[in-house]
Order: sequence, then C-alpha cells, then structure tokens
Amino acid sequence: MTTFSSQRLAQIEARFAELQAMMASGNLDGDKFVQTSKEYAEIEPVANAAAEVKRLRDEQAGLEEMLAGDDAEMKAMAADEVDDVKEALAKAEHTLALQLLPKDAADERPAMLEIRAGTGGDEAALFAGDLYRMYSRFAEDQGWKIEMISANASEVGGFKEVIANINGKGVFAKLKFESGVHRVQRVPETESGGRIHTSAATVAILPEPEEVDIDIRTEDLRIDTYRASGAGGQHVNKTDSAIRITHLPTGLVVQCQDGKSQHKNKAQALKVLSARLYEREREMVASEAADARKSMVGSGDRSERIRTYNYPQGRVTDHRINLTLHKLPEIIEGGALHELIDALTAEDEASRLANLDG
Repeated sequence: MTTFSSQRLAQIEARFAELQAMMASGNLDGDKFVQTSKEYAEIEPVANAAAEVKRLRDEQAGLEEMLAGDDAEMKAMAADEVDDVKEALAKAEHTLALQLLPKDAADERPAMLEIRAGTGGDEAALFAGDLYRMYSRFAEDQGWKIEMISANASEVGGFKEVIANINGKGVFAKLKFESGVHRVQRVPETESGGRIHTSAATVAILPEPEEVDIDIRTEDLRIDTYRASGAGGQHVNKTDSAIRITHLPTGLVVQCQDGKSQHKNKAQALKVLSARLYEREREMVASEAADARKSMVGSGDRSERIRTYNYPQGRVTDHRINLTLHKLPEIIEGGALHELIDALTAEDEASRLANLDG
C-alpha cells in the first residue's frame, strides 16, 4: 500500500489552491487560460482525493487519542469507529494513488479497431467476424459509435480483414489491452468428424491521433485508384473508387474500398494511415522506456498470443493474467467482455502502483 507523506498532500493542496486563484483572477489570456484550465481539470480529482485522505487521517488521529484516554465511554465509542475509519483511509489512499498514476495521453481518444484472420483458413475468417460482432456489441453497450471503414469479406462469412472506427469517451483506455493474437478452439460447422480445430485472428487497437500529433506530407504519399471488388460479385463498383495509399518513408500501405465515393475512401484511408503512424511513434517511445518498467499485462505486441476461446469447454482464458472465465457465450456476445477488460485494467494498475513513489 502506498503511503503519502503529509508534505506530499500539502503540495497537492497548495497547487490546487494556486490554480483556483489563477482561474478566478480573470487575468489569463487565451493560451494561458487553456493551459491552466487543463491543469486544473487534471488536478481537481487528485486534490479531492488528497483532501479525503487528510480528513480521514485527522479523524483516525482523533479516535486514537480517545483510545489512549481515561474516559471509558469515549474509549468504547472510539473502538467502535476506528476500524471503519482505517478501512476507509486505506481505500482513500488507494484512490489517491490511482489518481497520481501517469496518464496515457491517448486514453480518452477514439480508436481504430483492426481485425485480421490468421492461421486457420475459413474458420479463422469466421472467428474474425465473431470478434468484430463482440466488439461492436460491447461498443453499443458503452454508448460508443462504431463505424466500419473497410472490410474484406470471406466467401463463407466473416472477414479476412475488417477495420472500424470506434468513437466515444475513453475508448482507447478500455480497449487498449485487446491488441494481440486471439485463438479459438472449436469444431467447425464444415467438420464432419467432429474434430476440434485451432484458429487465430489478430486484433489491433490504435488510438486516433489529433491533427497536431501527426503531420502527413503530400509528397510522402503515393495514391493509387482501382476498381473495388466484392465477394460473389456483390457491391462491385463500376468506377475506380477504391483507394490505396502508400506512405513512402515507412512503407505503410492502407486500402479502402467500402465507400462508393473516391473522396470518402481517400479520407477514410488517410484516417487509418494517421492512426498507424501515431501508433508507430507511440511504440518507439514505449520501447525506449521499456526497460524502466515491464507491465504485467503485456506490451500490446500484436504477435503475442493473449487469449484463448475454447468452445467445447465454454471457457475464455486470458494468458497474460492467468484468468479463466467459464462464460464464453456471454463474452463472445459482448455482454461479459467487461469482466476481462476490468481484470486487465486492475492488473495494470497494480503493476504501476508497485512502482509509484508515495
């Protein structure tokens, strides 16, 4: 348990009071006002948590003084209350510690969801479709908006690849631990012998950058147009509206053919490219700091096998935290996915709290 010194609590209180005075003064110009407002919004929950820790410490000190006294009635009253106050104080200090953890600047951002079928042929594509529905339903339950940007459908159903944008508050914070290889073990409908097959799909969750984060120069792009094609001859465009963008410095290639408008496809492809370039920058920064702290949850490396969905046993296992839930139908329908996400978030917080100086 992290214990904060009285000096640390006083520093938080003093900085919050200083920001309050600055905001109330009316003397801040445009940029300074924006900067101060942002810091005020960030420190307010920290200051509230620190104030609660200070209040409970004072209350505990008062009760312990009563316990050390000679008044039997006061001692009995203090004895009844002191354990509750200690428990409340422990929770308040934990809350304050969480508030003080370094924030990921991307946590509140919308995100790009990319799912690709891996090993397993048709069954992998069907599983990729299952994962897309799982995340779609979870997004709807969260009140987020999900919009498909690009899809390469399989002949038997599901997707060889699907990309979607998820918009809402705290999308990346909730979904960032979903990146990696998801594995499924089940008997395919086409399997007459009843043998269990193992297939896989890769999930990537990319935070959407703000315009100031990524500068894409026109001269760094090669843009090709081509005629879109669809499974079974469906939705085939008669014009060259599909777009392929190659980012020459990195070699990243993005394709978009879902919209009938070349202009819309280009805009969507640029959006995907921005997200991939932003994630590339984040990964470079993270790799430089990787030696400082290794998260127990994992790096988000897309080659890392993170989860197995075992249909015959009705279980889902997250290998990073050795958590198995015997509620596969509820998870794959999106309704119980939050249980895995909450456990992963808690494990990450515990790991980072262990490295926090009080």
